[in-house]
Amino acid sequence: MAEIIKMPRLSDTMTDGVVAKWHKKIGDKIQEGDLLADIETDKATMEFESFQEGTLLYIGVQQNETAKVDSILAILGDKDENIDKLLSLENNNDVHNNNNESTTQIEPSVDLTAKLETHTSSQDILNTSPADRIKISPLAKKIAQEKNIDITIISGSGEGGRIVKRDLEKIDSINETEQVLSHALEDKKIPVSQMRKKIAERLSDSKFKAPHFYLNIEVNVDNLIENRKIINEKNNVKISFNDIIVKAVSMAIKKHPVINSSWLDTHIKFHKDINIGIAVSVENGLIVPVIKNADFKSFTDISTETRALIQKAQDNKLQPDDWESNTFTISNLGMFGIDDFTAIINPDDACILAVGAIKQRAVVENGVIVPANIIRLTLSCDHRVVDGVEGAKFLSTLKNMLESPLMMFC
Repeated sequence: MAEIIKMPRLSDTMTDGVVAKWHKKIGDKIQEGDLLADIETDKATMEFESFQEGTLLYIGVQQNETAKVDSILAILGDKDENIDKLLSLENNNDVHNNNNESTTQIEPSVDLTAKLETHTSSQDILNTSPADRIKISPLAKKIAQEKNIDITIISGSGEGGRIVKRDLEKIDSINETEQVLSHALEDKKIPVSQMRKKIAERLSDSKFKAPHFYLNIEVNVDNLIENRKIINEKNNVKISFNDIIVKAVSMAIKKHPVINSSWLDTHIKFHKDINIGIAVSVENGLIVPVIKNADFKSFTDISTETRALIQKAQDNKLQPDDWESNTFTISNLGMFGIDDFTAIINPDDACILAVGAIKQRAVVENGVIVPANIIRLTLSCDHRVVDGVEGAKFLSTLKNMLESPLMMFC
């Protein structure tokens, strides 16, 4: 018996998806677990496997096409099975649902008034009276008529200001150059991916709904650099500065739980788990895989898990469990030499930490100017949940932990 496979909801925010690639074609025999298609969601491009067996009888969404969640993706059944009634029934259901949801839309009025433009042709000019006639050679006159060149804009280079052939050739050369430049400088339009649409939608929603405020702090990481060096000399897994920041953030959150909360209109939710999201740049946008329960994990655990998640993100292999349940986000642009920046809070979080580059700066210690390795941190806070004092206390705790790494375990 034929069964409909519908466009799956592959993330909690997915409303539609794009079939990036079909791995099967009509007539192919499908086994349970076979890879049917790659589907691009608002989060990533994911492999979609079949949960049924049968022959692929129908494809409802062609490659690179977009379809709503729960629309017909494909139909499996017995070979040569008639699916017309099934399709008709499904289409009728869709029409019924659409009719129930339809609303009257007022189309904008169209201005049908056309503006008439007048053009002066070379023929009009050449047919003027002798007193007004422009001096032009017979050959130039013929070329101007053939190419419909406006000779009133040309300054003749011949005797007495007479327009000659070379003057028209200059005009041709200028026109050709303008056409080439115009073509070369044409605007480029590219389709907006599902991921980019969702980034635009969610971050716009966060920026305009959540009242952001920002706190900045400088951290001396001289001790951190030395401690990291010692750890990496004695450890098979190399620890990055970001791994240490993830751990430090999770431990600082334990002392300031309001940072790990969410505004839910009627109440504030304090999350029991500390799940740190790490913003990762991918081909079509940005994805935030999550280190879950980071406060219970060692530097080595965090490093190993982070590397695996980043690789999966870059290979489009992330699964929903890899990016869900985020409670705090870290965005690090230090590797690009950025001193500091402000980040937009990830929807449902209360804060996001923006991390800049480690740079040597002159600082004063005991009245003496000395060089120090300084990193700038910027905390974006949702003022509905976090007040300035709470954000400042959290940053102060984080600073102490990064400047004296043993504080993370106190």
